Amino acid sequence: MKTFLGFLCFLLLSQGVGGLLHHMTDGSFQLWSLVARASLFEGYEIYVSVVLIVAGLAMGAATGAVKKGGP
Repeated sequence: MKTFLGFLCFLLLSQGVGGLLHHMTDGSFQLWSLVARASLFEGYEIYVSVVLIVAGLAMGAATGAVKKGGP
């Protein structure tokens, strides 16, 4: 479970940072960020990227709280 949460944390952080970099560099990170590719977020890319970064940080904090092993 801890490995899965760590992977999810990395995925959320990388997509959030990729979305911000895509916006700041006028499209250089097109293949890296899914936020920039989805037309659903058109006009809200920065906000969605910041939410992904915050969610990734929260997921990282939760990863440290999970006990190793089973229930």
